Amino acid sequence: MKAIQDLTDEEATKLLYDWTFWARPKQLPPDWNWYIWLILSGRGFGKTRTANELVIKWANEGYNPIALIGQTKADVRDTIIELGDSAILNISPPWFYPEYEPSKRRLTWPNGVVGIVYSGDEPDQLRGPQHAKASVDELSKFKYPQETWDNLMLGLRIGDNPQAIVATTPRPIKIVKNLLKDERVAITRGHTLDNKDNLAPTFLKYILDRYEGTRLGRQELAGEVLDDNPNALWKRPLIDDNRTTQCPDLIRVVVGVDPPGGVTECGIVVAGIANINGQEHGFVLEDRSLHASPDGWAEAVLTGYNRNKADRIVGEANFGGDMVENTIMQAAKSRGQNASYKHVHASRGKAVRAEPVVALYEQGRMHHVGEFPQLEDEMCEWIPGATRESPNRVDALVWAVTELMLTEPEPEEKIIIYDTMEAVKELELR
Repeated sequence: MKAIQDLTDEEATKLLYDWTFWARPKQLPPDWNWYIWLILSGRGFGKTRTANELVIKWANEGYNPIALIGQTKADVRDTIIELGDSAILNISPPWFYPEYEPSKRRLTWPNGVVGIVYSGDEPDQLRGPQHAKASVDELSKFKYPQETWDNLMLGLRIGDNPQAIVATTPRPIKIVKNLLKDERVAITRGHTLDNKDNLAPTFLKYILDRYEGTRLGRQELAGEVLDDNPNALWKRPLIDDNRTTQCPDLIRVVVGVDPPGGVTECGIVVAGIANINGQEHGFVLEDRSLHASPDGWAEAVLTGYNRNKADRIVGEANFGGDMVENTIMQAAKSRGQNASYKHVHASRGKAVRAEPVVALYEQGRMHHVGEFPQLEDEMCEWIPGATRESPNRVDALVWAVTELMLTEPEPEEKIIIYDTMEAVKELELR
């Protein structure tokens, strides 16, 4: 503190923006000629700040252009460029401050270096453009991680030292496992607690009490890449071996809804069915699950319903009774639209309902269109009866696939199928 107090204003400003002074050793680039720097760390480690500081360094050194890639364009805008303490616009020194043009998807630094925004849900945008450097944020959460990565690598070919930094919470997906085996990849592993001095004590206490010592904690806090849980119903090869980036013409599409209980999220999964060589195959199209108010998740359900031209919404009634029905129908009424809704009552346990769906995966008849990180993690981590947490995404998936491909529910289950506007009138009369 004495030394800092003795600095001039100019010296103090320069020190404030000197990342080599403030960074922890793991946040500085490895000192060998790596091609990819892979940071696998827990939440709150500071991996986004690390990547963004390196981008600024590259821009200052004149490497041009630089690819900035996130899960979606909105994620790049929020996490990498604009919002939060680690965003580029918030950590750039005033003498090297870039101009951001959202409509052009680009940052431009004073020396003319350009950073171009791309997203992991539109991998073809990277087909063709060339880059000198690249920063990839949360690769494990991309909908099309392999396709995005392949297109990026084929275009990372300008200058005398093309490089990419990948900062991600680890998941045991193919692309991450392949990078871990590549001798050109520098690997940095970090724990949430590495950055404990800069995190709120209440946050640390909560996540450590809740997740320390668990498999999820090893992944989300310690940054470990875990193998499949041997006791889970699903295994990743069941999903990976039949994954696709496109689906054929669909016969039917439904939206499965598992209502939130307490502080849990609302499970919302969109799936469709197609006939392939005389056999029914299912396709998972979207995972729209989220933590939100009833109005918020009802809007997400209807957005998925409309965007995918679905035939029906299937909602569980055990928790909340008519709450799900009423909430979705009132949201539809406010939009002035109709929707078909099927109200199902679960008379069997979650595991019993899920096992026939697992069998469809084992038969190679279920396909994920792209990747759905949180849904797939839940599928491959959930052990029936071993946790009190409700697998909302899995439940929504099971409802959707059951409606599309499996036998009709037992007679004692409560089923209501109706036109939205007539249903709203009926609910108002009640």
